[in-house]
Amino acid sequence: GFGAKAGEDNTKRDAFNFSEQRLQLKTTVYPEFYSLLRDWRSVFNLKADFLIDQYYSGKTDFELRELNLLFSPFRNLDVKAGRQIFTWGTGDYIFINDLFPKDYISFYIGREDEYLKKPSDGVKLSYYTQKVNFDLVIIPLFTPNTIFKGDRLSFFDPLQSDIAGVESERYLKEPARQADNIEYAARIYRNFGSYETAFYAFRGFYKMPVGYLSEQNRELFYPRLDAYGMSVRGPLLGGITNFEFGFYNSRQDPDGNNRLIENSMAKYLLGYSKDLGNDLRLGVQYLYEYTFDYDNYRQSLLPRDFRWDKERHLFTMRLGKLLMQQTLNLSLFTFFSPSDMDIYIRPAVEYDITDQFKITVGGNFAWGRDDLTEFGQMENNKNIYLRLRYSF
Repeated sequence: GFGAKAGEDNTKRDAFNFSEQRLQLKTTVYPEFYSLLRDWRSVFNLKADFLIDQYYSGKTDFELRELNLLFSPFRNLDVKAGRQIFTWGTGDYIFINDLFPKDYISFYIGREDEYLKKPSDGVKLSYYTQKVNFDLVIIPLFTPNTIFKGDRLSFFDPLQSDIAGVESERYLKEPARQADNIEYAARIYRNFGSYETAFYAFRGFYKMPVGYLSEQNRELFYPRLDAYGMSVRGPLLGGITNFEFGFYNSRQDPDGNNRLIENSMAKYLLGYSKDLGNDLRLGVQYLYEYTFDYDNYRQSLLPRDFRWDKERHLFTMRLGKLLMQQTLNLSLFTFFSPSDMDIYIRPAVEYDITDQFKITVGGNFAWGRDDLTEFGQMENNKNIYLRLRYSF
């Protein structure tokens, strides 16, 4: 993979922000275990990446993405233990009740979509009944989102009141590894006719460092978070519609009086996708975010502070077209926020040269009126990337 920069900033390299060779090996094994009651059905999964990163002068790295055992001690209970990627929710590139870690550097430089989701070390228990199903995820070791540091991608740093690059120095303090910092996520779901419904609960930490321990020492942390939500997905008007809601309770700032910690928030998502025929597909989404205790937040600000908006609106559109007997895939994904006045466009062309060779050409293009918005800060990180993949 290689991504040539199409913007100018003060990051580590001026010519590119993505250049790597990656080998991924994966296997599935079906061992047999014996219990006193019955034979256990079991599956062992392993997926590992070996990486040579030319952005860091050929640095080699190893990433264990999956190492887990799935087994069923009882007919209606599945247990999956080890390193794995947790995911749920209905959004397309928008995550409300999916509060598991993400890698946003991979997302913005052009790696494949699978690298947006980061693995976690934990246990997932799935219990099935005739009327309703339950999932419980237990994560003893906190894993944060991978975010911009200024060396590969520049970003807006409120402490500098400007776009920060290689000169950025922030210290991110993660939760200690102790029993009261274990994270829990639960989901209850079932179908009502053709509609999939789910309710979610989460107790853990924000995956972004949205709290400040010390502004003077540039030290940030990950505040405690409780979240509750629901989702519905099903057919409507010849397509598929989805609705999702989430309430974020900022446990360390419940009244919004602390300017150094993010306020509680509600998020609403409405989406619709439809196959338009001839291998043409369209999907649209609308996200609304509302910040609670906003007056308390405003009163707590100092004169030099930036003021974040009470409400945010975001629209997305995905357009896809398959050609040449479905070997050529043209896609376009667009984010646009009328409240932030910023936009982010992700075009891509994928071609299956053979069953084993695939080539992808795409880009990441962001613009914004203000540097401090989600996509406005990415304006100087534009790139055009090329990926070649061989599967064996």
